[in-house]
Amino acid sequence: MIQYSLQCAKGHSFDAWFKNAAAYDEQKARGIVSCAVCGDGQVEKAPMAPAVARTDHERRTVAAVHPEAAKIREMLREYRRKVMSEADNVGDRFAEEARKIHFEEVEARGIYGQASQDEIAALIEDGVNFMPLPDVGEDN
Repeated sequence: MIQYSLQCAKGHSFDAWFKNAAAYDEQKARGIVSCAVCGDGQVEKAPMAPAVARTDHERRTVAAVHPEAAKIREMLREYRRKVMSEADNVGDRFAEEARKIHFEEVEARGIYGQASQDEIAALIEDGVNFMPLPDVGEDN
């Protein structure tokens, strides 16, 4: 995994993780990298300080690194609970149902479920808007 500091044309800065440098380049070329703040598609890598490995082997929790980490985790949990309480669970038919909604073959509604990597790639190619449901456990 690699973390990049990114910045959109409107000046918003944010960090994003990618499987590797090639994954970032491929997603950027496909136009699916967008600003986490405003959604702008004009995103570039921002200058970054190199990561330096610690030699004291001291473990640091996310809460120690970011003072808002607990609040952010709770917001993600609440978002997940809200989606699951208000949307239809379509299980492994997610890609099929999302495509039907996108192409207005059925009435628009909130859905969630599972999709394979191939199905996800096909949805992106078809221009279907969706986002992963955050998986933030109570102890995570």
